[in-house]
Amino acid sequence: MHKIVIIVLFLMSSVGFSQENDTVLSLEEYLGYVKKYHPIVKQAQLITTESEAKLLKSRGAFDPKLEVDYNRKKFKSTTYYDKLNSTFKIPTWYGVELKANYENNDGTYLNPEYNTPDDGLYSAGVSVSLAKGLLTNERMATLKQSKLYLKYAQAEQKLVINDILYNAITTYFNWLKNYQAKLVYSDYLVNADTRLKNVKSSFFAGDKPAIDTLEANINFKSRKLDYEKAKIGYIKSALELSNYLWLENNIPLELEEGISPDTTTIDKIDVVLNSSVLNSTDELIANHPKLQSLQIKQEILTVDKRLKTNNLLPKIDLQYNFLSSDYENINSFNTANYKSGLNISFPLFLRKERADLRLAKLKLQDIGFDISATKVTLKNKVNATMQEIDSYNTQYDLLQDIVVDYKAFVKSEERKFSLGEGSLFLVNYREVKLIESQLKAIDVEYQLFISKSNLLRVLNNLE
Repeated sequence: MHKIVIIVLFLMSSVGFSQENDTVLSLEEYLGYVKKYHPIVKQAQLITTESEAKLLKSRGAFDPKLEVDYNRKKFKSTTYYDKLNSTFKIPTWYGVELKANYENNDGTYLNPEYNTPDDGLYSAGVSVSLAKGLLTNERMATLKQSKLYLKYAQAEQKLVINDILYNAITTYFNWLKNYQAKLVYSDYLVNADTRLKNVKSSFFAGDKPAIDTLEANINFKSRKLDYEKAKIGYIKSALELSNYLWLENNIPLELEEGISPDTTTIDKIDVVLNSSVLNSTDELIANHPKLQSLQIKQEILTVDKRLKTNNLLPKIDLQYNFLSSDYENINSFNTANYKSGLNISFPLFLRKERADLRLAKLKLQDIGFDISATKVTLKNKVNATMQEIDSYNTQYDLLQDIVVDYKAFVKSEERKFSLGEGSLFLVNYREVKLIESQLKAIDVEYQLFISKSNLLRVLNNLE
């Protein structure tokens, strides 16, 4: 598969540089490309496109219709009948249909009831459902539900996109975590190498015992082993990050070696994630797409329940048409000439209709339980995540202080060792504790980032 390196990104947009002059990929820039070019984000947009097509289809039930019915029979030079019936219908929102009709019939054996004047017979009238189908019917319900399904699809689209963005964000945080761990081990590998060289020089000068060179060499190899492990973790996380980087025309990107994450992300994360407001409110929870999708589904089921309730009514269809052979004279349409009809039907037991209504009510009750449970779940998740954030903030501040203290401790032991008062064992021991505290700080920072992104995922502010 054809790939273009990520450096293309930075030839097209503004870039930042770290102290080592490596190209920095910030979280904000990274998310910008994920939102714009990731294939699954584009695919999610098809959800609403499909619902828009279904809405257009349901609106077709209200399109005016032109119908032409022509029949002719001729046998042995005798025209048995020649019948033309054309109709123009306009369905309306309620159970009313406007209709205009033209008939022109002739023939030797034509049924007398189909006889028309020489110029044909015109009619204009209306068809009305007086009970079942008046205030709601299948056509009206389908259109209402299609409009609601479009909103439902938009909420589902947001959920799909939010999942992709959440996964992309956590992948970036993992990349940053592994990068910082690699930097820590890289720095202490340099320290171990320098210390080994200094101890060897002191040994050859007669100032240090041979055992110190062995200990320094073991420490150097341990640091190198830790660095190699950290480097592999960083490479794997960088490859995972590349899965979310694309350009137009579905061209995937890959990271160059010199590109690094933004180590100052902790100072910008609230702005990038739009999470400066960390207070849970009923309004924020009410706007969550999961809850919105359930509420829209409830509205859809409510429309279905109204239709099922309406189906309990008898079917009473009334038709009335004014007749005239002179369509140019509007006054020729009057109550003296008309064609009317009444159609009534009513199932005696209504077992199917009553069962359908009962099922519709059960579905509404079920979705009502889902909505109540989802509200409580969302609120509890928000509260739990906010407490996590507070805890990780406290832990991070404490660990920063601990790191500063350990650095002073290590520096003091190194000074004593250089003066011949301390031991290399204590220097290494203090340094191991310093490394552990730095790695803990990196891990707590990572957990803090994950908690903030979790909060925004719950509150739906990831877009």
